Amino acid sequence: MIELAGISRVFGTRTVVSDVSLRVAAGAILTVVGTSGSGKTTLLRMINRLVEPSAGTVRVGGRDIRTVPPHVLRRGIGYAIQGYGLFPHRTVAENIAVVPRLLGWDRRRIADRVDALLGLFNLDPAAYRDRLPAALSGGEQQRIGVARALAAEPPILLMDEPFGALDPIIRGQARADLRAIQRRTGTTIVLVTHDMDEALHLGDRIAVMDRGHLVQEADPAALIGMPATDFVRALLGGGDRAFQLMALRDVDDLIEPGPAPGAPIPAGTSVRAALAESLWSQRPALPVSRDGVLLGRVTRAALEAQGARP
Repeated sequence: MIELAGISRVFGTRTVVSDVSLRVAAGAILTVVGTSGSGKTTLLRMINRLVEPSAGTVRVGGRDIRTVPPHVLRRGIGYAIQGYGLFPHRTVAENIAVVPRLLGWDRRRIADRVDALLGLFNLDPAAYRDRLPAALSGGEQQRIGVARALAAEPPILLMDEPFGALDPIIRGQARADLRAIQRRTGTTIVLVTHDMDEALHLGDRIAVMDRGHLVQEADPAALIGMPATDFVRALLGGGDRAFQLMALRDVDDLIEPGPAPGAPIPAGTSVRAALAESLWSQRPALPVSRDGVLLGRVTRAALEAQGARP
């Protein structure tokens, strides 16, 4: 668990973060969202002591981080940033191995970990381990950046706008990759973003920052259903809240026995995406599959009914 208690940061006469208290449960994803200058990145950096709080306390696993030397603390907390931060003259394997080497891992253990992470990100170790970052696409560099942050198996991963440099298609896949990997590893993640849609899709809880203040902290459905301020409402945008809620739910609980025509949609598809497919393809029901096995169908009526739920 990560606990922030009354955290503030002042630079000169400017208060960048003001009296913020938050808890992040072990194994959860907290997304921190806000406009530029809202204090979200400073808040993130106080967790690993890249920025020292002016007031308040940060605890990780119940321990005040001020009692831990900064370099020791950071070796136990993964950190991924926008632009990936890869060393350009080091190979993919050497980039991923940075922290394990600092921790004194032996060569065999490091090599095994590098290959395991490349496989986890669907990158063939034989094809990628000896490449330099310049030979990688933006999406591949992003994956390597996250793999490096996870290399020493940290229980906590901090991410500062990690997908900001990616195009929309690759960005969507990167989000899905992160969610899938987090479910496998149980890593606690704090992710900063300016993109409310990204915050809603990734976060188990969402913290909204405005001019240094925490103005709301809630799960995605509660945030959409009851925005606490006009600022939160503006970040959510002018779209229909029912459709925003439908994007947070998947079809798995709506599957019923029976046939349906056409190509199946995969289990885990959002209700919103499934409804769009039903309307575009003019099919009143869609087959649903997982790993090539048909599970049943989901009807348009069942999908539409989700829009009426609170």
